[in-house]
Parts: sequence; structure tokens; C-alpha cells
Amino acid sequence: MSIKANIIVDQGSTYYTNIDVQTEDGQAVDLTGYSGRAQIRKHYTSTTATNFDIDIDNGDGTISLALSANATANLVAGRYVYDVELTSSDGIVERVLEGIVTVTPNVTR
Repeated sequence: MSIKANIIVDQGSTYYTNIDVQTEDGQAVDLTGYSGRAQIRKHYTSTTATNFDIDIDNGDGTISLALSANATANLVAGRYVYDVELTSSDGIVERVLEGIVTVTPNVTR
């Protein structure tokens, strides 16, 4: 089951965050052999998506998500949905995080 977390992205700015994947008792999950993907969409059925850059630190269960300033500049200010999925080396896909993205408008251009 995924964790729900809403995030705020500033339009035109680089966005970066780390996610610690842990067991129920707080231990870091070994993510060796996992791959990941994460996207933002205007709504769940939208055919257009913005992909997060994703990096997995195998040893300590940390996932890094990033959006370039150019990627966030191309998002219209407003509300979106997102999720983060991990795929194990044997093909099991698990959603680990999901929520609402609020893109705040850029003033300085």
C-alpha cells in the first residue's frame, strides 16, 4: 500500500526531494535490483505526463525525485496528481507514494 503525500512545486524552479522507503518497523528497504518511475498528470485519465527524474540508492532505501526548472516551467499552475512506482528485479510493481501536486505560478521570468 502506498503512502499519500501532497507536494508543492514552484513553476520555473528545480524540484528535488528524497523518499525513504522503510518497513513497518522503520528499517530501510534494500532496493537492490529495483527500478522506478514517477509521473505527474493533470488528472488520472490524462494522456499527457511529466516524468520525474528518479534515482534509487540501493543500500539505504532512498529514492530521489527531481524535476528540472525547464520541466516545471512547462507545467501550468494548478493542481495535478502523481505517483511513484518501484519494480523489483522479478517484475513485481508496487506503488510506494501518491498524492496531489500543487504547482504554484512563477512571477519572475
